[in-house]
Amino acid sequence: MNPFLVTLIVILVITAVILAVLYFVGKKLEKKQTEQQALMDSMAQTISLMVVDKKRMRIKEATGLPKQVLEQTPWYLKRSKVPVVKVKVGPRIMTMMCEDKIFDLIPLKTELKATVSGIYITHVKAVRGSLLTPEKKKGFFARFRKNA
Repeated sequence: MNPFLVTLIVILVITAVILAVLYFVGKKLEKKQTEQQALMDSMAQTISLMVVDKKRMRIKEATGLPKQVLEQTPWYLKRSKVPVVKVKVGPRIMTMMCEDKIFDLIPLKTELKATVSGIYITHVKAVRGSLLTPEKKKGFFARFRKNA
C-alpha cells in the first residue's frame, strides 16, 4: 500500500476520534452550564448599589473576595483576569464579580439597580436616566477611511 495513503488514513482516524471526544465533552459541559445557570437564576435578587470602582484583575489580586472563591477556582483560571467591581451596598463596601458583557456597561460613581446572585452581578439597570453604551473601537482600516 502507498505510504502516503496509510498516513492520510491514520490522520483521518485520529481526527475523527478527537472530534468525537470533543463532542461528548462539550455536551457534558453544556449540561453542567445549564444546571449552574438555573441555580444562579433561582438565587438572583435585585438590589440597589453604588459603583465605587471597577477593574479587570486576577482573582489573587482582588482584595475583598471571600477565601472560598479563591479556593474553588481551578488552578488554570487563577492567573486569568476577571471583571471585578467594588460597590457600596447600603453602608457596606463589597467586592463583586460580574459578567464580561455587563462590565463595559457599568458606569463609575453612579447608582444602579443590579440583579445579583451571591457576589456575581448578572444584570444592571440605571436608577436615573439610562445606561450609556460604550462606543466600539474602530478598526485599523476604518480609521484611515474616515480621513480619506
